[in-house]
Amino acid sequence: MGRGRAKAKQVKVARQLKYNSGGTDLERLRNELGVNDSVHKNDADDSYDDLADRYADYADDFDSGDDRDGGTSSPR
Repeated sequence: MGRGRAKAKQVKVARQLKYNSGGTDLERLRNELGVNDSVHKNDADDSYDDLADRYADYADDFDSGDDRDGGTSSPR
């Protein structure tokens, strides 16, 4: 009879996790992990801007020789 109670308890816990999982406190989780939201967004924006600037130079160099605009090469 002990197995029946254990299984019922496991089913109850599983249902609670499945249907009542919307109560996550994201601010508390951020604080526990030590993530500073404003610093993280600024770093990501800076690195994206650096990459965009770097590859913009390549795009200017290779833009005139693009074969997709009706060049002589044909797909096989």
